[in-house]
Amino acid sequence: MNKVVANAADAIRDIQDGMVLMLGGFGLCGIPENCISALVEKGVKELTCISNNAGVDDFGIGLMLQKKQVRKMISSYVGENAEFERQLLSGELEVELIPQGTLATRCMAAGYGMPAIFTPAGVGTEVAIGKEVRNFNGKDYLMEYAFEADFAIVKAWKGDTHGNLIFKDTARNFNPLMAMAGKITIAEVEELVEAGSLDPNQIHTPGIYVHRIFQGKDYQKRIEQRTVRKN
Repeated sequence: MNKVVANAADAIRDIQDGMVLMLGGFGLCGIPENCISALVEKGVKELTCISNNAGVDDFGIGLMLQKKQVRKMISSYVGENAEFERQLLSGELEVELIPQGTLATRCMAAGYGMPAIFTPAGVGTEVAIGKEVRNFNGKDYLMEYAFEADFAIVKAWKGDTHGNLIFKDTARNFNPLMAMAGKITIAEVEELVEAGSLDPNQIHTPGIYVHRIFQGKDYQKRIEQRTVRKN
């Protein structure tokens, strides 16, 4: 199976209106910039996007929000996007906010083939409304279902032609979990090398999870909130 595709447009070619997408990254770190741009260019709509956050107004998933391509956003943090706030308050956008650990573990459960997890996060809060609660050893836990995503779209530092991936620093946060979880996983990488070139001990995501891979270009790698120390 040849996993290498020419570019982002080829990688996302069969993503259609109404699909569920996982989009890796943390803040603006490790987001699949090329694929997001290709989705904006393609103009698919009514998407459900599962991502830690919704980008900023003029970058990342924020570009898709500007084009009204997202019907529902499933995230744990969305505080840097004014357009997201406007669409939420106006009722244009459906939003499911969930604890960050729950988001990560629901991705992991999908990758492991587990239908659901039990977590204490959210018990007794609005997060628990309408959800099953079970008691284990005297403590209540919410049942949360594993995600079901049509595509997982991730961004890695290096990858090989078999789809093995290495993530760098903070980009290793949600990307490896989401790479396991999609029915089809697309990986864009900064550097694409031949199979056998990567040290097996350094690989974070085995190629068995990855269906399409390409070398991206023109990465901005923007910083969401720049914080510096005083001298």
